[in-house]
Amino acid sequence: MTHPIPARIAALREAMVLHGVAACLVPTADPHLSEYLPEHWQAREWLSGFTGSAGSLLVTAGDAGVWTDSRYFSQAEQQLAGSGVVLMKQRIAHAPEHLTWLQQHLHSGDVLAIAGDSLSVATQRQIERQLGQAGISLRVDLDLPGAIWPERPALPKAPVTEHALSYAGSSRAEKFEKLRNAMRKQHATHHLVSSLDDVAWLTNLRGSDVECNPVFLAHLLVEATGMATLFVDRSKLSDQLVATLAEDGIRIAGYGTLNDALSELGTKDALLFDPGRVVSAVLQAVKQDVKRIEATNPSTVFKASKSTAELGHIREVMRRDGAALVRAFRRLEERLAAGMAQTELDVDSLLREERSAQPNFVGESFATIAGYMENGALPHYRATPESHNTLQRHGLLLVDSGGQYLGGTTDITRVLALGPTTAEQRRDATLVMKGMIGLSRARFPKGASGPQLDALARAPLWAAGMDYGHGTGHGVGYFLNVHEGPQSIRPPVAGGALVALEPGMISSIEPGLYKPARHGIRHENLAVVVEADRTEFGEFYAFETLTLCPFDRRALEPALLSPDERAWLDDYHATVRAALAPLLEDADLAWLEKHCAPL
Repeated sequence: MTHPIPARIAALREAMVLHGVAACLVPTADPHLSEYLPEHWQAREWLSGFTGSAGSLLVTAGDAGVWTDSRYFSQAEQQLAGSGVVLMKQRIAHAPEHLTWLQQHLHSGDVLAIAGDSLSVATQRQIERQLGQAGISLRVDLDLPGAIWPERPALPKAPVTEHALSYAGSSRAEKFEKLRNAMRKQHATHHLVSSLDDVAWLTNLRGSDVECNPVFLAHLLVEATGMATLFVDRSKLSDQLVATLAEDGIRIAGYGTLNDALSELGTKDALLFDPGRVVSAVLQAVKQDVKRIEATNPSTVFKASKSTAELGHIREVMRRDGAALVRAFRRLEERLAAGMAQTELDVDSLLREERSAQPNFVGESFATIAGYMENGALPHYRATPESHNTLQRHGLLLVDSGGQYLGGTTDITRVLALGPTTAEQRRDATLVMKGMIGLSRARFPKGASGPQLDALARAPLWAAGMDYGHGTGHGVGYFLNVHEGPQSIRPPVAGGALVALEPGMISSIEPGLYKPARHGIRHENLAVVVEADRTEFGEFYAFETLTLCPFDRRALEPALLSPDERAWLDDYHATVRAALAPLLEDADLAWLEKHCAPL
């Protein structure tokens, strides 16, 4: 069968010639700058064949490459093979990033095209500043991929529903008043919100326009002293919901009419927006004489710190999710012991079946990663019917999965020993566990940020001359996106913002280790920042672990753990046993007791 990608790249090049464009950059983005995209905006995937959730395609007259990071190197090499598109590795010493590559390969007077509905205002400025030094100009008024995509998927039409106040915790009126107070402090008359999780959180609405993320396509324009306008496809909302929103001061306008509304702002108006969360195409509609106030969306900060009510629901969700995992892992273990053939796809099915039986389960929070042996070394691996491993009764299985519940979002990784393991496998799993325990036990002063704590999780691996290429922790939404800001735990980046960890913020703690063609290790819990102590040196915070599911100690080498580390693991398993035992019985309870026994 003929590979479809070369013909698509050729069509793109024809469009580039037609418009006098020397290069076309296709990022992974939509008009809301989402991490995961509706099919309508998956142009980079359609043009390149690479399905990873992060990366950019760059096409010139003679070259085509996908720039992506180490999480996807192996996946990209496989998916790009035979396409004529090459893998360009990001954040690797002596390897040029895509903008640097453009500076080296284009000439003064050349033009780069990027669709303005997939480019943030902040990124546009960065590109213009860097490429301008080489005399290269940028056009954002051309959507060349869209022009050559003959059967581009339509925008999603999933219904929008209310997130009941009993779960949401705070009413729309309370959230909008808090938002307007922040607007007044910045002297803003209007505030534009385009990030989908912020829109969903502020309006107490949820949808399913994006796979695994309970959000819906919409923009929100908030007036400091008047109404708020929700720009959304009206057909997604029931008449009753429209009436309810109107009572709360929210009117509905068509999804495609945002630019018309922005163009009506005048000289007396001041628009607050986040340049990293608003696309260039939207801002083009705002007149030059409108005052512009650039700052992080206030709601991004508000929703990051979960309320007492939200944390109460999350803790119950963790119990239910943990019980589902125990049942799934026990069933998998029994099937293998009985000699039944099981694949990575069966692991996915078992988890989905058990989670679906839990109260208030809505769906998965991301596509399950079930990687056996060498597939575990692919951090964002996804088994398919065409490509997957059959499980054997030896070695390691990495399972990273999560659920969306009305009362919260889960994300957990466990490494299961399916039978005999090697000394190398147990050593690696234990070193990663030491890093996880080190960060989980951390005490840190008020004002400390994730990049300041990241090394705590890497130190045991560094001591052994090893490391991992992804961040250690990401924020997690409340029945929202499984990846949420503004906080993160990752190595410091030059010029990167240091966001302080605040009480109520939920973060993953997930160090890992990946050995291509051999195995992968990742241990992951979710934890919430809590107040720990107040001394003469100020306030100190700590992490309270929220996730409740045993680690498979058969994958570990206990002799490598210090007494304090062994005590932490035993205490954690005692907590897991106490929380989950009332939800389990018979064989499931026996499995829990066995895996929660002290080391």
